[in-house]
Amino acid sequence: MPDTRQLSDLAGIGKAALHDCHRLGVTSVGQLAGCDARELYERLSAMEGQMHDICVLDTFACAIAQARDPQLPADQCRWWWWSRQRKAANQGK
Repeated sequence: MPDTRQLSDLAGIGKAALHDCHRLGVTSVGQLAGCDARELYERLSAMEGQMHDICVLDTFACAIAQARDPQLPADQCRWWWWSRQRKAANQGK
């Protein structure tokens, strides 16, 4: 069954994130599911000529996880869950 959700249906995808997705050429949930959060973040930062707030990376990670799994647990549908995961992964580095 095709995914009929819109990008704006995903938690954390408000006007700014939706605009960023469209600027990056991502216009559907199915397309977003095949993306890499770090690559989107770096491309967007390059387009702007400066690094975006790192929370944008977490927002992309959250949205991609939702795109890949419509049944994602509610706590993982918030960007700050992904922020904690990123920080924990980077602690040992």
